[in-house]
Amino acid sequence: MSQAFTVVIPARFASQRLPGKPLLEIAGRPMIEHVWQRAMASGAARVLIATDNEQIATVARGFGAEVVMTREDHVNGTSRLTEVVDSLGLENDACLVNVQGDEPLLPSSMIDRVAESLGEDNGAAMATLAEPIVDRATLMRSSVVKVVCSQQGRALYFSRAPIPWDRDRFDLPASGQAHDTHDLGQGWFRHIGIYAYRASFLRDYQHLPVAPVEACEQLEQLRALYHGYAISVAVATEQYPAGVDTPEDLARVREWMTRSSD
Repeated sequence: MSQAFTVVIPARFASQRLPGKPLLEIAGRPMIEHVWQRAMASGAARVLIATDNEQIATVARGFGAEVVMTREDHVNGTSRLTEVVDSLGLENDACLVNVQGDEPLLPSSMIDRVAESLGEDNGAAMATLAEPIVDRATLMRSSVVKVVCSQQGRALYFSRAPIPWDRDRFDLPASGQAHDTHDLGQGWFRHIGIYAYRASFLRDYQHLPVAPVEACEQLEQLRALYHGYAISVAVATEQYPAGVDTPEDLARVREWMTRSSD
């Protein structure tokens, strides 16, 4: 890697669907340990777990992780990273990668890729990843966040809506049936929620008001775009495995881990 970077794994105990999610067992170890191991296998110079929960901190220290205690009032992981930047006194040009604590299958190469993307774009405040969308059903799902980029590889907009909208192919006739039923082809991308930030941007972020489009779409990265910050977007070189949000996700990951260890 051309630029040193630090991975920060925000981990909170509270979760409506899966209370205590970071500590849930997968293949004999807590979920947060699997995430930490993925981060440790990346090119990161340093890996930190940022939490407001003493139980998580104790478990994390037990398997050898470096822990930073943070406040309980953070509304998202980006806000928690901002406190880490300030508490550690990091230089403004330091690069931090936010790895969610509920992604035990995240390839380490994706961590390296997003850090590399930020290092290659000196004018970007942050970087993220995307992967091609190849079927209409995925494009139309509001749970799948789409991104449209400029020729320079910077994000123009993120949306839960199917963007870009192909007017000639997607508009519905009076019957309500779409004209086109073929594969999409090229040109549509799903956003992958892993981010690299410059410490200077994180210091600015805490003072930025919530953007109207952010509140509408419920996508915090739109705050950066709305206030004029550039986001570099790199295409992932391998498939992104979904994280753990529901009991069904947890069962799926546990089954995968069991099969892969056989």
